[in-house]
Amino acid sequence: MKEKLLISQDLSCLGQVSLSVALPILGACGYQPDVLPTAILSTHTGGFGDNTFLNLSSEMSKIIAHWQDQKIDFENLYLGYLGKEAIDFWIDHISNFKVSKVLLDPAMADSGKLYRGLNLDYVAKMRVLANFATILTPNLTEACLLLDKKYRSFSIDEIEELALELKKKFNVNEVLITGIQMQDKIKIAGVSARDTAFVIETDKVKRSFFGTGDMFASSLLAAILSGYSLKESSQIAAIFVKMTIKATDSTRDKRLGPNYAGALSWLMKKVEEKKVRKCEQGKIR
Repeated sequence: MKEKLLISQDLSCLGQVSLSVALPILGACGYQPDVLPTAILSTHTGGFGDNTFLNLSSEMSKIIAHWQDQKIDFENLYLGYLGKEAIDFWIDHISNFKVSKVLLDPAMADSGKLYRGLNLDYVAKMRVLANFATILTPNLTEACLLLDKKYRSFSIDEIEELALELKKKFNVNEVLITGIQMQDKIKIAGVSARDTAFVIETDKVKRSFFGTGDMFASSLLAAILSGYSLKESSQIAAIFVKMTIKATDSTRDKRLGPNYAGALSWLMKKVEEKKVRKCEQGKIR
């Protein structure tokens, strides 16, 4: 039995990040996401103090053994935040997953710093895992870590070169470097499968929230799977994230993430429109 999509990342019980946003966003867009959770956290690690952390890496092998027994495999794979034990699991097992797309969001750092609890050994392992990705979506800090470059202020042309370097170094089909803040703009630099570089930008929203990176990656994948190009999907995901922030009450605690439900109908419509066009084009042919 071939399932469409497997998501593997942690589940934070409070705070709209990782699985708690990937599942509803991709499910609402018409996909049937299955999950291989890496850990359960009481909250995400952004500002709630000492969260609990239940490592599920020992269960992950048991879960996929059961799937193999039932002859269940997948067409697409989406990897987000993994953690020290789960990244070892995926390095050992990813070659057994015969999928057409692997979106790897190498969530491990931001603003020039590694996330709490991660180290350079983890970065080295992420470089190994990146070789299996077909779509790689680091932020600028993560791009520098993957390339073993010093994090600094880059021009947008230099960031385009970083994206191309990532594509070649890891033999990835497509690359996006996300969340690039320049003056009053948020930019994304990408390289398509044909080595075509592009930059998209949106106006910076003054408010910031945890979870926007996960919302971007999830909506990006929803658009890509429906048939949009990487550039089109990046534009859709960027607009979606901006809409979620605008739809969020001004008193909301930023640790809880923006109101993605306020923009979900727009994203669902964009995805459905593309699916319908693909279906109509298939009938014409």
